[in-house]
Amino acid sequence: MWNQIYNPLGNEWLSTLVAAVPVVVLLALIASGKVKAHVAALIALVAAICIAIWAFTMPPGLALRASALGLVTGFFPIGWIVLNVMFLYRLSVEKGSFELLQRTIGGVSPDRRIQLLLIAFCFGAFFEGASGFGTPVAVTGAMLMGLGFSPLAAAGLSLIANTAPVAYGALGTPIQGLASVTGLDPFLLGAMVGRQLPFFSLIVPFWLIWAFAGWKGMKDIWPAILVTGVSFAVPQFLISNFVNPWIVDIGASLVSMACLIGFLKVWQPKELWLSPALRTRDDSAGTMPARPTSSTAPVTQAEMWRGLLPWIIVCLVLLMWGSDWFKVPMNKIFVWAYPIDGLHNLIAKVPPVVAKPTAEGAVFSFTYLTYTGSGMLIAAILSAFLMGFNPLRILKAYGETIWAVRYPLVTIAAMLAIGTLTRYSGIDATLGLAFAHAGFFYPFFGTLLGWLGVALTGSDTASNVLFGGLQKITAEQLGLSPILMGAANSSGGVMGKMIDAQSIVVASTATNWFGHEGSILRFVFKHSIALACLVGVLVMLQAYVFTGMIIHP
Repeated sequence: MWNQIYNPLGNEWLSTLVAAVPVVVLLALIASGKVKAHVAALIALVAAICIAIWAFTMPPGLALRASALGLVTGFFPIGWIVLNVMFLYRLSVEKGSFELLQRTIGGVSPDRRIQLLLIAFCFGAFFEGASGFGTPVAVTGAMLMGLGFSPLAAAGLSLIANTAPVAYGALGTPIQGLASVTGLDPFLLGAMVGRQLPFFSLIVPFWLIWAFAGWKGMKDIWPAILVTGVSFAVPQFLISNFVNPWIVDIGASLVSMACLIGFLKVWQPKELWLSPALRTRDDSAGTMPARPTSSTAPVTQAEMWRGLLPWIIVCLVLLMWGSDWFKVPMNKIFVWAYPIDGLHNLIAKVPPVVAKPTAEGAVFSFTYLTYTGSGMLIAAILSAFLMGFNPLRILKAYGETIWAVRYPLVTIAAMLAIGTLTRYSGIDATLGLAFAHAGFFYPFFGTLLGWLGVALTGSDTASNVLFGGLQKITAEQLGLSPILMGAANSSGGVMGKMIDAQSIVVASTATNWFGHEGSILRFVFKHSIALACLVGVLVMLQAYVFTGMIIHP
């Protein structure tokens, strides 16, 4: 048994700086634009292994096995989702279904800002609620590209939009993960998050359009943005506080989509915004031409259903795949669980990260049937047959898709290897403990800890599992509400979703813009920091001013 060490160099600040090296190297290399994302990820992984072994005294065998577990986890389930989303996208483009979908949405409104609200925010929130784990960005990024948005606009704006729904993604998986490590009631945690994120469900649609069209472009359609935000925020609060945390995103997204479409029946912008380009000072990104749009002729009802059919199938399949009545019995039958020899229960987390020494399990559960990516693959195959593909062409298209996304899959696997290694080595806990020294300002910095967790791991669920126990312990030591700080970890984490390397790679893959991950990161980074700080301010106010908003057991 190896006990994690959180101050290996005998100086907390020096240990924290060393712990930050892997993520700094990763983000710096990607942001430079001079190193391909998969190369940057592999370099950062090597740096993480070296620091874990030589600085944090992790036995080399444990470090290598933890990295290998992360590599496999990177492909299953994350890479598996990306691969099969892109497979469906390739099929729908080839048969013209994607063009019909483009014209159908354009028929609701040709205004690019309205299309962003419908697709990036509303439709993306639905996919976040149904499946999560990269699916929303992959789907909406591809859809926006099909509508003629530039790669930077499609990727960056999909990432910004995929924030407010993330805490309830994949049928509430982040909340369940947070409850599992804190021992707190998931319904109370979900309700507390529901008293934080609705404010940002109002803000994010305005922020999204402002990032795309500027202040004037946003101001000109403020009624539609307000309808979108309010009709999402109100159900988000009501469902999370009075129903359950599992169906929040699905319910809120459907209500918001219906309200926006209904509102557009009686209101349209005075001046239509038809340019798909993104106004940005990033010249290197701006040189990429937008994909030409297709015919804007109205679609017939039959054509509309042809365009929607693949995505209707996806929605139905993923809703079933994400439900417990399907997952639980299937996982009992179709699962291979592999305890990792030489790693499983051989590492212990110790105080102050946990209340008492706790062994870290290392089991790879290959729940191959219930993976979201497996549901996506089944939906893609069903759609392919309904669109008229023959089996041989389906197989060939799948091979073409694998080849097209080979580098992104390597990148995603390396990213997860870094996140897994930092968790098992205690590097992440060292970073987290640095935030815990904030004292009075801990509600603010504790929120940023959740942001850091998602930026490191690419998952709000993983961030909650990573830092949930630390949030509870620190809150109790400082006399704060553990429910408040547990929820803050999840709410702050959602703003880190747009800058985590995994999401950026998914976005670049979906928009077929390989090698430009640095441009995407530079565009979204300032938005991520600003929104995370706003969440931190809100949590500070809830902790010390508006204490009546806090839920108590």
